[in-house]
Amino acid sequence: MKYMISLTLCLLAACNTAGPHFRGLPATTVMVDGSTFDVRVRGELAEAIRTNAEYAPRFGPIRERAGQAMAMVSGCEVREVRGDQAQATGILNCGTRSLRPVMAVPVDLDCVPIRGTELKQLGGKSVEISCEPAL
Repeated sequence: MKYMISLTLCLLAACNTAGPHFRGLPATTVMVDGSTFDVRVRGELAEAIRTNAEYAPRFGPIRERAGQAMAMVSGCEVREVRGDQAQATGILNCGTRSLRPVMAVPVDLDCVPIRGTELKQLGGKSVEISCEPAL
């Protein structure tokens, strides 16, 4: 019984672990159309690990969302997405641009929570917000 508990805890700890190529990189959490991804970028590859629970998702819709998340984090075009419903790897096409452009963030933002997006999560709640530059 002790071994089963230890094995279960080890498996749960590995749920959001980066692949070998992306190990040690910080993750950027992005939500796209109800799917939450931890995205890591190294060179011309990106990895998106889906961290939310969804009932029996097909890879087609998840592939699209993972590609959008990778593009948002990297700032590059995503040429191809491979993988499965839980972990996807994208091939990036950054052209002559820097692989991870520095994004200019306005100093003053007006943000409001989006009604109906509150999700109860372990350790609290999350809410999507909409932000626009302050005038």
